[in-house]
Amino acid sequence: MNKKLLDTIKKEKVAFVDLRFSDLVGKHHHITLPIDKFNDQLIKNGKPFDGSSIIGWKGIENSDMVLKPDQGGFFIDPFRTAKTLVVLCDSYNPDGTVYNRDPRGLAKRAEKILKQSGIADAAFFGPELEFFVFDKVAWENKMGSCFYEIQSMEAAWGTGDIDENNGHRPQVKGGYFPVPPVDTLFDLRSHVCQVCEQVGLTPEVHHHEVGNAGQCEIGTQLGEACQRSDHSQIFKYIVKNVSQLHGKIATFMPKPVAGDNGSGMHVHMSLTKNGKNIFSGNGYSGLSKTALHFIAGVLKHAKAINAFTNPTTNSYKRLIPGYEAPTILGYSARNRSVSVRIPHVADAKQRRIEVRFPDATANSYLALPAMLCAGMDGIKNKLDPGKPSDSNMYALPEREANKRKQVAATLNDALEALNKDRNFLTSSGIFDNDIIDAYIDIKIEESKAFRSTPHPVEFDMYFAS
Repeated sequence: MNKKLLDTIKKEKVAFVDLRFSDLVGKHHHITLPIDKFNDQLIKNGKPFDGSSIIGWKGIENSDMVLKPDQGGFFIDPFRTAKTLVVLCDSYNPDGTVYNRDPRGLAKRAEKILKQSGIADAAFFGPELEFFVFDKVAWENKMGSCFYEIQSMEAAWGTGDIDENNGHRPQVKGGYFPVPPVDTLFDLRSHVCQVCEQVGLTPEVHHHEVGNAGQCEIGTQLGEACQRSDHSQIFKYIVKNVSQLHGKIATFMPKPVAGDNGSGMHVHMSLTKNGKNIFSGNGYSGLSKTALHFIAGVLKHAKAINAFTNPTTNSYKRLIPGYEAPTILGYSARNRSVSVRIPHVADAKQRRIEVRFPDATANSYLALPAMLCAGMDGIKNKLDPGKPSDSNMYALPEREANKRKQVAATLNDALEALNKDRNFLTSSGIFDNDIIDAYIDIKIEESKAFRSTPHPVEFDMYFAS
């Protein structure tokens, strides 16, 4: 056991250790041990568990797996009554080999292969996770009925309720940067930031987002693929638990509210080599040729990437042409209506690109490496991103917009694209066909469940046909 981990256990008087790992779709799982069971032998040999109970993993006939703690990935859980140390884990086969479908292991592999490629020493990612915070939510799906209902003291539709209306609410698309009392979630976001600092995450900004009914964003520090994915998982855990402490409910669902902005996960990216940012140069908007080739790779493989960055049927209710999320595949400086933006920076060392179509239902352990693979493919093959799209893509007439290349329109489209365009993922050795096939199988079942269920809007449109 390394000194830092041991010192933390002693200093904090830890009673339990919570071993956590992620499945293919990005859901966190855990198993908890009394502190006296957490020792050097367990760290070396790992904790056996049943892999057949994890979606998309082992079959019942070959279900034995082992969790091995990462001694560099731990924090004191700020929400538990008994002092609990959370330790992030990697998943192994019983023979000691890394399990190929472990997404955290894949993110680590991406970092290693990038270094070996000679393209760069490191890739840095800065995802911006947007989310909604509601007061209450309910839903039900039955053979003969279905509904969902959201209650929020910030909801623009709730002004008619004299018992709940405080007189200060964001209008539709009017939630960007209002001060309290319109912004009722200021203290909640500040609380999230304070808890983030407790566990080692560095918050950089928090604010209300555009959507009414409680849409928020909190920015945290960038990092490499595995660490940044770890932080995204921890961040989601903190947001959901702080919201519960405040008597509210948080969701990272991309489009829970009809008629207003959905929640995205804009991902800032850059590459460094020998300590220098190799995205910085003398090209368009201060970019290097390497950065432009990287952008071209992302644009070329965008539809396949969508399967990882926009992995739910609900994701595509946000990605509607001409609405609030970029669907046209292009790049531009400071232009938020295209899929890849080059943010303005005062310091060339901070030069980066921002991919704007992902959302926070993504499993970051897979989504970030997928974008990296696409960018690496662009660099290796010196792909050309074409001319920048400097006009407002949202203002394009629909007929004109449909002539341009766009992101996937549905989850099914994304899965079909991934199935056909996977060589850029597998040729690097970061992904393999087995993990891609397992992921597609899971997502096909989700798509089938959605496509086979009637929707109330269809009753509006078709019942009287």
